[in-house]
Amino acid sequence: MNIRGAGLLMALALLGGCGRIIPETGGPVVGPRPLPQPTPPATAALIGVHPGPPAPGLGFGADNARAALASFIASCPRLTRRADGSGLTRPADWAPACAAAGTWPAADAARFFSSYFETARVGDGSSFITGYYEPEIAGVRTRQPGFDVPVYAAPPDLVRANPGDAAPLPDGRMPLGRYDETGRFVPYWDRAAIEDGALAGKGLEIAWAADAAELFFLQVQGSGRLRAPDGSVVRLGYAAVNGFDYTGLGTVMKAQGLIGTGPGQYPGSMQGILRYIHEHPDEGRALMRQNRSYVFFREITGEGPVGALGVPVKGRTTLAADPSFVPLGAPVFLSTDRAEVGGLWVAQDTGGAIKGANRFDSFWGAGAEARRIAGGMSARGSALILLPKGTLAHLDAQRATTR
Repeated sequence: MNIRGAGLLMALALLGGCGRIIPETGGPVVGPRPLPQPTPPATAALIGVHPGPPAPGLGFGADNARAALASFIASCPRLTRRADGSGLTRPADWAPACAAAGTWPAADAARFFSSYFETARVGDGSSFITGYYEPEIAGVRTRQPGFDVPVYAAPPDLVRANPGDAAPLPDGRMPLGRYDETGRFVPYWDRAAIEDGALAGKGLEIAWAADAAELFFLQVQGSGRLRAPDGSVVRLGYAAVNGFDYTGLGTVMKAQGLIGTGPGQYPGSMQGILRYIHEHPDEGRALMRQNRSYVFFREITGEGPVGALGVPVKGRTTLAADPSFVPLGAPVFLSTDRAEVGGLWVAQDTGGAIKGANRFDSFWGAGAEARRIAGGMSARGSALILLPKGTLAHLDAQRATTR
């Protein structure tokens, strides 16, 4: 799960996504309807992987390759141990590159990627990239005037249903919720109930923010920083989500005619939506409540926010990707219509809205510039996955034996 928690990205999460709608077919069901069964997920190996151009011809930039090498080295302990959900690689496939990376001179990082990797396109390689960042908002540890918006830790009564107490989700997991006073499993409190005090006085407040809208967008990102008037900083990381699906505010505003370039309309970026909420406090509060999803936090220490791979994510280097199509820890080379997002990245994170082949979310770090770039990032182009040399031959041999 990425630093935004349940995969809450920036541009697409604000504008909303679209899911498949599968109509029911056939005649009436006689007898009890069976519980829905999990649908086997698509993977890169299933949709098709095709050789890309030789890695040395991609023209890796020196600084870009140096940063990617550092992130690849950090990823290696996981790469060489964890199962690859994409079906493309085995842990042992990464061992030669990882062994070499640890002692490879950073100044010659471009040659490392040219020497140890081959490139592959998943599907047709057409990519769509958005952006995320680590926000910093005004906040304090202890409530004081001007800081009245609670930041909650994960509540202990937020649990997954026991089998038989609720229908499983399409992926086979049991849903999140709580057990009420009668022992019945029910949905957890939604955003409106929590904002109205459903969790107040339970000792879950770990900090207090100054602005509810800024905290909302910190929840969209899933991690961030609170900066107090005295300059002290509390770093927050994702802890849990209440179990409701995310509703993109941009989708709601667009349906209301509020997104656009005309009079009284706002840009569909984070900045535009935040401006609308601040300029229309009552309508903005109601708008945010249409997103019933609510993210809980924990305080974090150490180097940077941690992504789904279990290592710190790095600005301008970490990508969030769908692990069914990209091995987490693999380098990725992007060519896009936005120059700033082109080049080498490392897939170290995931996101709930980052689904499908060649769908990526680029991490830009913290600060005003990161906020500006991430908030407006929407790029299209092509993606090449860098795989250990010999991977494609192994996949071809594997396919041949299963025909």
